[in-house]
Amino acid sequence: MTRHDALRMIEQTLEMSPNSLTGAEELREVAGWDSMSTMAFIAMVDKELGRPLPGGRVARCRTVADLLDLLGIGAVRAAA
Repeated sequence: MTRHDALRMIEQTLEMSPNSLTGAEELREVAGWDSMSTMAFIAMVDKELGRPLPGGRVARCRTVADLLDLLGIGAVRAAA
C-alpha cells in the first residue's frame, strides 16, 4: 500500500472528500476522528490489508502520520 492509498483509506473511513488529508494533520483536529472512527480504521486495515492493529496503539496516535507509521509507510512525511 502506498502513502497515497493509506491516506485515501483514512479519508474513506472518515467519509471525507478525496485528497483532504496530507498526513501532517493532528487527529484531534480532523473532523470525525473519535473512538468509533478508531475502531472503523482498525477494521478497515484488517479487511484491506489483513493486518490486525492493537486498539491501544491506534488510540495513542496523535497525528495522521502516526497512523501511517503503524502501517509501515510513515517514512516519507509531508513537510510540516
